[in-house]
Parts: sequence; C-alpha cells; structure tokens
Amino acid sequence: MKTSMLHVFLCLLLTSNAFAQSGNEKVTAIKVKANATVSYQGNLSDGQQIADLSWASNSSVACFPATQNQKFTGNHVFYSTTIPKRSEMFIKVIPKNKNQNFSLYAYQVGLTNEQLPPNLSSCITCEADSKWDRNWKGKTQDHTRNVRVNAINRPYKIMIGVVGAEGLTAGDFTLEIKLNGGEEIVHTAPNIKAVNIVTKGAITRTSGNLNSGAIISDLSWASNSSVACFPATQNQKFRGNHVLYSTTIPKYSEMFIKVIPKNKKHNFSLYAYQVGVNNEQLPPKLSSCVTCEADHKWDRKWRGKTQDHTRKVRVNAINRSYKIVIGVVGAEGLTEGDFDLEIEIKKR
Repeated sequence: MKTSMLHVFLCLLLTSNAFAQSGNEKVTAIKVKANATVSYQGNLSDGQQIADLSWASNSSVACFPATQNQKFTGNHVFYSTTIPKRSEMFIKVIPKNKNQNFSLYAYQVGLTNEQLPPNLSSCITCEADSKWDRNWKGKTQDHTRNVRVNAINRPYKIMIGVVGAEGLTAGDFTLEIKLNGGEEIVHTAPNIKAVNIVTKGAITRTSGNLNSGAIISDLSWASNSSVACFPATQNQKFRGNHVLYSTTIPKYSEMFIKVIPKNKKHNFSLYAYQVGVNNEQLPPKLSSCVTCEADHKWDRKWRGKTQDHTRKVRVNAINRSYKIVIGVVGAEGLTEGDFDLEIEIKKR
C-alpha cells in the first residue's frame, strides 16, 4: 500500500514539474498605437512559474544570467504584441503595491515564431530588468521595471514577460507600452524647391514661415546609411512642413546654422546636409551625401546641457567648397510658424 501511494505521489510530482516547463503558458495579445502610450491591467496570479530558466542564460537568447534566476522564480505573465518597422518601444511594469518585487523581460522574434519559455531556443534580442543588487552612481531605481526594444527595416513580434521575483505569484500591476514612430505613412511626392541664399560677410540672416514649405511624408532617406541624418525613431520630429534652403560653404571654413522660431512655444527641427556643388537632389530623393547633421527637441535632459526653442547644426569644409542644403522643419505636424534663419561662416 505504501509503495502504491509513493508511486502515485511521484507521478503527480513529475506531472506538476512537466507542466511548469511545458510551454503551455497563457499569452495575452495586446495592441500598441503609433506615437502613443497604452496601458493594460494584470495580476501575477494569471501566470505560472517556470521551473527551468536555463533558456534565459543560453547564449542564443542572453536575457539574464543564471546568477539572477532568483529574480524570475515567481509567476510569469505573458503578453505579445508587434513592433512596427522604424519604431522604438518602451515597456514599463508598475506594481500596484510598491513593496512587491517584480521583474520584467521582453524578447524580439519573427512574426510567425510561436516559441515560449522554457522552449525558446533563440531570439533576435532579449532585454530584462530586475531589482538591482547594488546602487549605481547617478542612477536611482524605484518599484517599476523598464525595458526598451526597437525595429528598423521590418516589424517583429515582441513577447513580454511580467514576473514575480523570489517566488512571488500574486500582485496587481499596470503594463505600460509607449511606441515612438510606427505610423503607417502614405507617401506623396511634394513639390518642394530650395531657396538659394548667397552668404554675405560673417553672418547672413533671412526670415521665413513654415507655410512656404511642404510635408515630406517619406522620411526613409534620412535613416538611409548613406545619408544618416536622423534615425527613423525620430521621424515624428520632422512630420511638419519642410522649408529648404541652399547655400555654399567655402573651403577651409566652418558653418554654424541656427533657426530661431518667432513663437518660443513652436517646436521646430533643423537639418543640413553637404553635397557636391552640382548635386541637385532634394529630399525625399536624396540618395547620399557627404554628411548630414540634425537637431530637434530632446527626448530627455542631458547633464550639463540645456536646450531652448532654437535649433543649431554645424558643418565644415576642408580642401574644397560644398553645397549645403538646409531643412527648417515643423515637428509633430507643425505647418505654420515664422522663423529667422542665421548662417555664420568662420574661416579656418
């Protein structure tokens, strides 16, 4: 009788352990919105523990090292979504109880990949956040956990794991997902020309208004590696009208370009690219350039630096002169606004 009972107990134990590692986890599909933040409510009790965490330290996944496994031993609650091309995604879990210890990870795979931990054999990238073992200079951590992923030329599936640390299996939380970029763009061919500016003296000034320009819906030229002006994740900062100017930078000189919006509350952006003096290409048909510099409103503050409503870029020439094409742009769809453009040339 005792032998029979022991046999039943072992079978139940093996069945329970197999379920914890079976990959039969529930996954909630969620939707994100371009250039917006969405929130979802959940509880760790909706998930289950994963006994085998070796997948996370596998070199083809590289999510978190085995030395951190204790921070992922509670219930795992899974969500899936899609990150569009030319976008970045910021994922944040906010425990309702600030005293509860949560962890978070997100991995990136192909759209048709159905693998889940512990059967995840590989992924494109995996990012994780958990309670720090020590303090980091200049940084602080609260009860929230954050990770970031991005996509460039194609969309991907993003699997998100909200986890209880140290065996935690219950606890309310908010999952917050912010998507920068990712909008579906209908490309139109703008009728846009560059106004030529002849520089006079050290500083040349001119005035304009964004309403004299046009929206350039196809901004893929800017993130093209042969142009490298600004990444696609910053496209929203260049979604308004583009007013183009062209001028010449003499050899052995530096050019400092500054746009000053008349209304300090208007959000402007600025770029300037350098090409041969006979190059007639303009965005969105610019295929390459010598260099391109851009400035826009910062997403965050930088230590020791400040930013006002003006935007500035610098270009230089050494052994020969170049054409400089300047783009004064409204951010986030801005199509009207007076501005002053200032071009300063310094001889080397």
